[in-house]
Amino acid sequence: MFPNFADKQDNEPIFTPSEFIDYLKKTGRYPKFPAPSGIIFSYQKTLLDYVIKNHPIAKMETTLGEMYLLKETNNQIAIVGKLGIGAPAVITALEELNAWGVKKFISIGTAGTLQKNLSVGDIVVCDKAIRDEGVSHHYLKAEKYAFASPAMVEKIKNSLEKLGQKYTVGSSWTIDAPYRETVAEAVQYQKERVLTVEMEAAALFAVASYRKIDLGAIFTISDSLADFKWSPEFHREETKEGLEILYKTALDVLLQ
Repeated sequence: MFPNFADKQDNEPIFTPSEFIDYLKKTGRYPKFPAPSGIIFSYQKTLLDYVIKNHPIAKMETTLGEMYLLKETNNQIAIVGKLGIGAPAVITALEELNAWGVKKFISIGTAGTLQKNLSVGDIVVCDKAIRDEGVSHHYLKAEKYAFASPAMVEKIKNSLEKLGQKYTVGSSWTIDAPYRETVAEAVQYQKERVLTVEMEAAALFAVASYRKIDLGAIFTISDSLADFKWSPEFHREETKEGLEILYKTALDVLLQ
């Protein structure tokens, strides 16, 4: 049974993200600029390097990873990267950014495919994710899936169509332990038509639901488990191009 303390989701926390923000104010480490209206979470260094090189940005001092305000959005949107990978790292950022005042988020990154009809560089809009990580269970009671914000899913789909991009909508398998993704699990989830595997979506969806945050997730395929062996293709040009599509889509959605 996880978490170990029964029904912990109904109990009050010892301290909150808002209290941490108050602490930053008292210690002079609170951001000295207004909160953006939207945040793009990015996990791949290649994408962050692409944005820095090709878009006018302003690097901001924060306590979380690296944040760049995007000047082309009149500093309304920021991209946050170099948080590390996995649910705990990005959830800490999500909680604190939301407490600061940010209300809209899109998570963009790579994912492995479980389905043979998805190829490297293909775009996947995630509408729900299997909760095979630890974070979500501290926020919501046990359930197989956590769900993306329905309104955000629709906005992402509309933006991709406006950009003329093909995409697939479906579920993902979120797991904290990439070296313990077993063949048996992959076989089962392939049968269930789960599209991808990654490390953040379920936790992001769960916390967003708990906090009433608008949040969506989009992936580009970078590797495959569809034949029940690992075929990495992170280096392919199609992966890079897919990440750039995700960035343009996220910008369009968050500016709506």
